[in-house]
Amino acid sequence: MHFLTNEHIIDVLDMKSCLEALEDVYHEMEEQRAAFRPRMDFYVPQNPHYYRWGTVEGASRRLGVFAIRMKSDMMVWNQEGTYQTEDKYCIQPGTYCGLIFLYSVKNGEPLALMNDGYLQHMRVGACAGLGVKYLSRQNSRSLAMIGSGNMARTYAMAICEVRPIQHIRVFSPTKVNREKYAREMTEKLQISVEPVDAPETAIRGADIVAMTTDSLVPVIKAEWVEPGMHVTNVRKEEAGPDVYKIVDMVARLGTSAFVLKDPPPNVIQGNGEIFATFAGTAEERRKVPPAPERGSENPNKGTFSDIIAGRWAGRTNDRQITFVNNQGTGGLHFAALSYKAHELAKAKGLGHQLPLEWFVQNIRD
Repeated sequence: MHFLTNEHIIDVLDMKSCLEALEDVYHEMEEQRAAFRPRMDFYVPQNPHYYRWGTVEGASRRLGVFAIRMKSDMMVWNQEGTYQTEDKYCIQPGTYCGLIFLYSVKNGEPLALMNDGYLQHMRVGACAGLGVKYLSRQNSRSLAMIGSGNMARTYAMAICEVRPIQHIRVFSPTKVNREKYAREMTEKLQISVEPVDAPETAIRGADIVAMTTDSLVPVIKAEWVEPGMHVTNVRKEEAGPDVYKIVDMVARLGTSAFVLKDPPPNVIQGNGEIFATFAGTAEERRKVPPAPERGSENPNKGTFSDIIAGRWAGRTNDRQITFVNNQGTGGLHFAALSYKAHELAKAKGLGHQLPLEWFVQNIRD
């Protein structure tokens, strides 16, 4: 049994490997040999913060693995100026608990347990990169980055892998953060990264727009979006209905798997899937920000699988505005990338070996 820390995974998993692994597993999902279960959360109200347990799962028959990603968070919702944001921690602010458990589907053996932090950022960034590869203009040279956190870093890495980006403009509400991002990413990517003091300044004239914030309200406006742009996000809430009305096509990562016709009162349903189970009252549930379905105004929708299979053309000319809703299929990503990290780390002799007998037993359930 293999235990990997974030540091072990950083040592073996680069963005090119992530892009290749995710593209492979999307092809496999189209062949109906890989699958995922949408994220499900479980809330337990506490005072003042709420506890949330979240899981996603996925499997690949080609790789022979099943993975579950598990998170244990205390949830905090804040109002910062015009932005409503979501924050989280485990035990105390600045520490987090997220784990990926990888199993063999050939004999049920537990293969690996690993931290999820670095892999989470890489898998979301890689998926944004695939969206850019499939739907942005091939001659895209400039990127607008709204946000300056870890997702903003992996998004830039992935997008620069698939398009010849020459210039990035970054906006974050906190001046010191966007300036730090610009310095770090200029050195890392060896291209010009410019901090700007307004989101519309970052977006104006850009070929690609990436929203990488924790905002629960829209961070861009339709009037800033120009013909030919490709737009992507981290959260559905980052773009409002005005944006979806002007885009020519919206791509999703995959279709939702669960709809309950008559959900029980302790289940919150959103985006066509189970959103959360709630150990609390109706009044306590109202504190949790809703996750409304966005983009329903635009009928021209498809998924990555639709593009791969040739059922949907995606972009057909350089004037179209394209949008990728970068949510869903997370379990699929964790199956592919945790397997990749496990194999690469094993080959380099990295990680901690845990006794297998700690994880198997001779008592049947």
